[in-house]
Amino acid sequence: MLAALRRSFKYVPTLVLAMILAVAVWILAVTESDPTEEKIYPRAIPLEIIGQDPALMMVTNPPQQVSLTLSAPRSIWERMTNEQVPVRAVADLSGLGSGTHTLSIQIQIGIRPVEIISYTPRTFNVTLEPLETRSLPIRLVQRGELSVGFQGETPNLSQDMVTVSGPESLVKRVQEVRAVLDLNGAKESINRSVALQAVDASGQTVEDVTLSPERVTIALTITQRGGYRNVVVKVVVNGQVTSGYRVTNISVFPPAVTVFSSDPKLVDALPGYVETTPLDLTGASDDLDLSLPLNLPAGVSVVGENQVEVQVGIAAIEGSLTLANMPVEVVGLSNSLSALVSPDTVDVILSGPLPLLDQLRRADVRVFVDLTGDGLGTFQRIPKVELQISNLRVESLLPATLEVVITTRQPGQVPTITRTPTPAISVTLTPQP
Repeated sequence: MLAALRRSFKYVPTLVLAMILAVAVWILAVTESDPTEEKIYPRAIPLEIIGQDPALMMVTNPPQQVSLTLSAPRSIWERMTNEQVPVRAVADLSGLGSGTHTLSIQIQIGIRPVEIISYTPRTFNVTLEPLETRSLPIRLVQRGELSVGFQGETPNLSQDMVTVSGPESLVKRVQEVRAVLDLNGAKESINRSVALQAVDASGQTVEDVTLSPERVTIALTITQRGGYRNVVVKVVVNGQVTSGYRVTNISVFPPAVTVFSSDPKLVDALPGYVETTPLDLTGASDDLDLSLPLNLPAGVSVVGENQVEVQVGIAAIEGSLTLANMPVEVVGLSNSLSALVSPDTVDVILSGPLPLLDQLRRADVRVFVDLTGDGLGTFQRIPKVELQISNLRVESLLPATLEVVITTRQPGQVPTITRTPTPAISVTLTPQP
């Protein structure tokens, strides 16, 4: 029996070596088929704060997120990337009291095998302070001035007190809570919601404290003083613009003014408007931009400047004109060729300001087809129009397309008259479908 055991023990080292080799081969095979990769985790990891005493508040801001470098098999990386595998960065404040503390960040990964190579930051400092709550009156701050001639009554706030809460040191900095109301240029009663502002002794805003409520509504009744009145401005116009032109608009700035008088009855007797001195438009043919004094009754004055800015828009009256049987010229044709245009006249319909249409002569309009580079054959060509008067438009040609037959010029045949277009406004029309 002992001899048999001795013989068996002789093979133990061999068996152990075989097992080690087998494990090594298995590890090598697994590594080759699913290699380990080291890289940065692709998603941002937000830092979670747990265990904070509800009676304490953080004064300093902790890191928002953590950058993490991991080592894991490729298959694990694929699962972490494609599946909702939890990866957390946690800082535990359990048991911490008031004061400044250094906390370590713990990384938790819901899958294995994964090795944490590094992460940043690993620690951070946090200052905890007791939660403080105070009640303070709301102080109304009015900025700016009402429009001249208006007065405001005592403003009313929807709430007179506010609760300030936050870290002890910040709450103690708060000297007052303000509600700021802008009155600049106001003419009508105000009912406005405004945000409250917590400020320190130097008037600087104290951040990171909570106000309850955050906003209040301010009601302020605004009325006009006796002897003052808002009235609109009416522009008085005389004369007529040049024949063929029309007034498109008349605008005035400011459109209304505030007038006043030591005798309120004079102001109350106004019809709701004041007139300008007359504006003479006789012979005008272009836009006007000018200042006009106000024509005020005796004993009545205006707040501010006693004149207004007036803009008058003047435009030509549009019309249309048809030129019938305008001859079609040929340009650009080789001297060895002859062209027959059919039809050889067209009707030209023009539009534009009436004064320009009245000045137009047939000689100011030229219709032609450009045959530059064309050889023998039959072609469809779109005629072009030259206008020697600007600001006129070609609306249409009848017909819009012409047939051109180009042949070889025979000996003794009178050549087709061709000309070179002179510089002018050239309009080419595309045939309508």
